[in-house]
Amino acid sequence: MHSCPLHNSPSDAVTKRRHLRELVRNVPWLSHLPEQELEYLLQGARVHVAEGREWLFRQQTPAHWIYVVVSGAVRLLRATDDGRLATIRCVERGGTLGELSLISQRQSTYLYSAEALRRTHVLAIGVSRCQESLNHEECRGAFMSRLTEELTERLEDMALLTQADARARLTSFLLRQLPLGAKLPHAIRLSVPKCWLAAQLAMTPETLSRLLSRMSRAGAILVERHQLVILDRSKLSTLND
Repeated sequence: MHSCPLHNSPSDAVTKRRHLRELVRNVPWLSHLPEQELEYLLQGARVHVAEGREWLFRQQTPAHWIYVVVSGAVRLLRATDDGRLATIRCVERGGTLGELSLISQRQSTYLYSAEALRRTHVLAIGVSRCQESLNHEECRGAFMSRLTEELTERLEDMALLTQADARARLTSFLLRQLPLGAKLPHAIRLSVPKCWLAAQLAMTPETLSRLLSRMSRAGAILVERHQLVILDRSKLSTLND
């Protein structure tokens, strides 16, 4: 992985300072920073470029940077006690990486690993400057909301994996991707390879492909190359009966 300081960045849009400032402004727990403090936050920030399958950081290593994804995609993984890597989720443009390290009372460490899915640009901001931003009440409140959201998602993941039936896990996962009140048909974009999605759902890629084919034949979903389209919620749910 290589990097460059912001003031030496090429003219490519992903490294233009204006675009990066807008990107940071869209991070909920940084969006309330006064303009002068946003400028301070970006001092010393760098654009890192990671190639596909390259690690941005590893679990339990010292956390020196908080990352905002500029382009590309990153997979978050957590090592289990038996040495396996469990996929948590995928982060794309505008998403943050490593922010959970900010809650540590001692030496900050990353609580998971991050691997680039493809060639990926990330904005790296120093941990200490991010910690200082939390001195602002509005930023701190938004950050706590982010932690609550993360905890809720992980509890839902745990509940999902307690379902013994692979079909039930896949159905629950698909229904969770539907926004509240979403009208059908609704497309779910797949930002990770199906083999990684299978790992996230604790099943083999072959099982995932077989279940998707069955759901497609039943008229519940439409399987496309980079997305799944949910056509009929009731048919999707009925497959578990």
